Amino acid sequence: MSAKEEILGRIRSALGDGPIPAEIPRAYRTGSLLPDDEVIDLLVDRLVDYKAGVQVLDAAQASQAVADILHDARTVVYPQGLDTQLFGALPETVELIADGGQRQLSVAELDQADAVITSSAVSIAESGTIILDGSADQGRRAISLVPDHHLCVVPASTIVQLLPEAMERLTITRPLTWISGPSATSDIELERVEGVHGPRTLDVLILRDA
Repeated sequence: MSAKEEILGRIRSALGDGPIPAEIPRAYRTGSLLPDDEVIDLLVDRLVDYKAGVQVLDAAQASQAVADILHDARTVVYPQGLDTQLFGALPETVELIADGGQRQLSVAELDQADAVITSSAVSIAESGTIILDGSADQGRRAISLVPDHHLCVVPASTIVQLLPEAMERLTITRPLTWISGPSATSDIELERVEGVHGPRTLDVLILRDA
């Protein structure tokens, strides 16, 4: 018998003599009890509390809202799969840089960008959390974490009230990024510092279904 087999044998023996594992109750809520409009309002309330900028609007208004939010930007990064109609109202002076496919921007290039715009996979209203899963319209994790300003587009149809609802829509093996407001942390004296490990500014456009 090898040392590994002996160790595993002892573990199996110890577990065999232990108490029967307790049954874990699974009677918690797994679905929303609120109408869709109230779920959106709840998400907005949580995001605003986290100091994010939030607008709820129709899809037809999205390109103008993007232009208004990014009016001071000179360079904007976006994932290759994002709908470029969102940029329709941006002035020609703004340099749009696609990331993905054969071109992946370096950390230094991402750091120099004024902003990044992505879509999102699922948003949880109760916790005010937006989740990106690395799909083509969201891109790799670095592009939403390095630039100092993140503009995130949230389709209303992807908003759920509770975490269990969100988990049903996600593939947990994908590279998930969970965002609850701008990057912020506090030291032992509770002094809030923003932008330490992600964007200092988060703007969210919630687009109503057509």
